[in-house]
Amino acid sequence: MAEVLDTKPDLHNDVAALTDRFSGSRTQPTKDGIPTVWIDRDNIQNVMRFLKREVDNPYELLFDLSGIDERVRQNKQDQPDSDFTVFYHLMSLTGDKDIRIKVPLSESDAKLKSIESIYPNANWYEREAFDMFGVHFEDHPNLRRILTPPLWEGHPLRKDHPARATEMEPYRYTPEFQDAQQEAMKFVPEEWGMSLESKHTDFMFLNLGPNHPSVHGVFRIALQLDGEVIVQAVPDIGYHHRASEKMSERQSWHTYIPYTDRIDYLGGVMNNFPYVMNVENMAGIQVPDRAQVIRVMLSECFRIASHLLFYGTFAQDVGQMSPVFYMFADRERLFSIIEAITGGRMHPSWFRIGGVSQDLPKGWDRMILDFCDYMPKRLDHYQKMAMDNKILQRRTKGIGAYNTAEGLDWGITGSSLRATGHDWDLRKNRPYSMYEEFDFEVPIAHGGDAYDRAAVRVEEIRQSLKIIRQCAENMPAGDYKSNHRLATPPPKERTMQDIETLIHHFLNVSWGPVIPPCESATTVEATKGWNSYYSISDGGTMTYRTRIRTPSFPALQQIPFISNGFMVSDLIAIIASIDFVMADVDR
Repeated sequence: MAEVLDTKPDLHNDVAALTDRFSGSRTQPTKDGIPTVWIDRDNIQNVMRFLKREVDNPYELLFDLSGIDERVRQNKQDQPDSDFTVFYHLMSLTGDKDIRIKVPLSESDAKLKSIESIYPNANWYEREAFDMFGVHFEDHPNLRRILTPPLWEGHPLRKDHPARATEMEPYRYTPEFQDAQQEAMKFVPEEWGMSLESKHTDFMFLNLGPNHPSVHGVFRIALQLDGEVIVQAVPDIGYHHRASEKMSERQSWHTYIPYTDRIDYLGGVMNNFPYVMNVENMAGIQVPDRAQVIRVMLSECFRIASHLLFYGTFAQDVGQMSPVFYMFADRERLFSIIEAITGGRMHPSWFRIGGVSQDLPKGWDRMILDFCDYMPKRLDHYQKMAMDNKILQRRTKGIGAYNTAEGLDWGITGSSLRATGHDWDLRKNRPYSMYEEFDFEVPIAHGGDAYDRAAVRVEEIRQSLKIIRQCAENMPAGDYKSNHRLATPPPKERTMQDIETLIHHFLNVSWGPVIPPCESATTVEATKGWNSYYSISDGGTMTYRTRIRTPSFPALQQIPFISNGFMVSDLIAIIASIDFVMADVDR
């Protein structure tokens, strides 16, 4: 922590100002080096205003907000007494700095003020913390469950809430319970903040989804319409919630890796990336150069696969039927290469703590380079077929536009933010896994509309091909996995020589690594924006708490802001341009 503060005087000043200005504030060291400051709950709104508006290089992005159930945690050094903690991860892109704010709460009085009026994207994050932990946010405009059904009992991320069916009574769905659930799900416009009529018109209400091809998954938008013009659009999520964060508390550090694959199920190993890097940071594991470059190569392959699916469905949603068939064929060609290397296609779960599962097979470089030679001409063809098409341009230019400040207010990151002219790319600004060794450009656009969001992703495919080619032509020799004792068990043949080696092998294989008590967050430039894993170890074989921050969650929250006043057909183009999957939203 000290090293980070010394190299960022601006950040040091922010922390000092907080502890001086707000009584009761105290700092906590963390493994990731992000300054973490505990504050009194009565100060939360003033602290947030101070950090967003008053400091040099203010924190314009509320990156994440969630909770921690501290009640059974054993190692709580350097932090005040609390039954529950609400944490806020803020980022300043102008100052290239982060800060984490924590608020301690008691079980008998788990409430604090909402910051939705300061950071608009806090709205959904606070609803999620209310739903998962039971924390009450005063002055919130619509504090209701967001991921679980309205009649759900309890708060799933509390430690006393069961995670397995064997921990609860057999499930019974009586007729009375079904009737109550149906009544609770009934659409009442007033409860969604909609009026039935205005002075000059009666409104029409339309459910778009949760099962409709244009909403790209089990996603519902309740529309208030004046003719075909959208007066209000209210997203409704949670239909795909699978409790991925809860499951992290029931799996070893190693066996949780396949769960990460299913977060953005189009991103493959890109989901493994921040998780394993975070565990490596917590354990002090150094990853070999070869493993790091292999990770970059496979991650960029999945970026292309994800962007090809986006490209085809984007064109399809605005009326072009042909491109998706061509692009899916190229995606299948890429999956055949991924399968030859990893043994899996969409969800290979191939990254490991300390490296990757196995070394590259014979002939891998020829397959990769052939694809790099083949794909640019296909992209030229798609440019003429789709992006240069005048109908597609008329359907998307000027639609759903926002500027950089508005994007940051709503937590937008990655390609969708770069479409507003902001050039922040974590691979360039905060390089990881040797990205600093690669030559590539960061595509940007300036209109921030549906067309520009697509154009940025299309150019990113070309840049990913450039990175992949460099990986193939300059692959380092050496190990594909670290020999650190927490990452790799001893060779099987050595287990017959001494009991210590046998025990080490047995524990690594059966339980996995034991991570020392600490906490850390790691963020990567994923396919749809910035994906982060924030894990807390209590000194055991499983995480005490793992928070998954995904880019799709805030992107859907922004829909009313960028679609009100447009027509229903425009909303379809806006949704197509966001590039999201519901597993990434609901987790």
